[in-house]
Amino acid sequence: MGAEVEVKDEESITKLSTKSRFRYNSPLVQVSLIGLVCFCCPGMFNALSGMGGGGQVDPTATNNANTALYTTFAVFGILGGGIYNILGPHLTLAAGCSTYVLYAGSLLYYNQQPHQGFVIVAGALLGIGAGLLWACEGAIMTSYPPPNRKGTYISLFWSIFNMGGVIGGLVPFILNYHRNEAASVNDATYIGFMCFMSAGTLLSFAILPPNRVVRDDGTRCTDVKYSSVSKEATEVLQLFTNWKMLLIVPAAWASNFFYTYQFNNVNAVLFNLRTRGLNNVFYWGAQMVGSIGIGYILDFSFQSRRMRGFVGISVVALLGTAIWGGGLANQLPYSHDRPQSKKLDFKDSSFAGPFVLYFSYGLLDAMFQSMVYWVIGALADDSQTLSRYSGFYKGVQSAGAAVAWQVDTHKVPFLSQLIVNWSLTTISYPLLVLLVMLAVKDDNKTEDEIVEEATVPSSNKDINSTAVST
Repeated sequence: MGAEVEVKDEESITKLSTKSRFRYNSPLVQVSLIGLVCFCCPGMFNALSGMGGGGQVDPTATNNANTALYTTFAVFGILGGGIYNILGPHLTLAAGCSTYVLYAGSLLYYNQQPHQGFVIVAGALLGIGAGLLWACEGAIMTSYPPPNRKGTYISLFWSIFNMGGVIGGLVPFILNYHRNEAASVNDATYIGFMCFMSAGTLLSFAILPPNRVVRDDGTRCTDVKYSSVSKEATEVLQLFTNWKMLLIVPAAWASNFFYTYQFNNVNAVLFNLRTRGLNNVFYWGAQMVGSIGIGYILDFSFQSRRMRGFVGISVVALLGTAIWGGGLANQLPYSHDRPQSKKLDFKDSSFAGPFVLYFSYGLLDAMFQSMVYWVIGALADDSQTLSRYSGFYKGVQSAGAAVAWQVDTHKVPFLSQLIVNWSLTTISYPLLVLLVMLAVKDDNKTEDEIVEEATVPSSNKDINSTAVST
């Protein structure tokens, strides 16, 4: 009888709680909260990385640290989905966020004691933490929203997350404004980043597990209980033979590969210290604009979900071709052997062209990654499957980034790096079109869900829809 009362109470709470879109257990609030967590942690990390060399005169230490970071990230990004399914969001997020604080602290230490060891170890630990955080984030962002509004929620998350890069770009710009000839940022810059990252770690405990999140129509995001180690190990291994994931590999590899070129070989090479911070404000601000634009196309441009996917991919492909073409024109006048005679300041008359290009790189990054996340979100609706898919995406993405940082460390010509980046993104577009064509359905259900629902009696579905998870 107690169980019956519990079920009735739970149902009444659910009915009452769906009256407001801004209730604590709504997808809107929960996606906003994970956006704030990422605002404080990876958002600030992005601002730090976007300065080129982590704000240091010599990027060698941070290049090596980033190689360690993305190597461990590649492993734990893939494993992160399974770990999230076992531990839930609180432990997964808190463990991941704490490593960002350590990494910023290692750069503060490096400012005083220029020894690479601590920075590299902190980078490796951050890779583990980032794998956990982004697998959790991917599951929340793609499974909590209603199926027909995933593009909107992805753009909401992306806007909040990248506001971290905007604020983080202002920190070094303001604190180093009068040091336009300085090479490395001051200690206060790193301390400021650590404060934001610590706040994000605490905020991670506000995220609800998926079985406690209720959509506006009264449905729960999932009623699936947490998984076991053996099940997750099997599911993760099967990702490597999943044809849907294999079609995403080129896009995943490309999506962080271009950061090294853009941060180190455009922003750091062309601009002085304070202008690099200002550029980051607009780079990450452009991401907010790009994510909102592509989110609208992917959710509202056509009634057919598949058509929205085709149009979204086409728009990103055309814009990407134009932006990388502009990048090629910008790259031709300088190289490792022919550096600019003077680094640009935002007050210089020649600042506008390279600045617009760097802004456009940020715009393209957000549109490209939001597009890929939308495609992943269209492949399933339950958080367990999507956490594994998101983890696989982040793992492959990080493997590409690890290679990219070493490519730059070994002084590969700037032009060669640009051509590789352009080629990788171009290859990914037709493969994503093929994936949408074969796996995304117009009725908001994937192939697997349609087959499953066709074989499950309606009475069982009714029971499952009202079951209260324990």
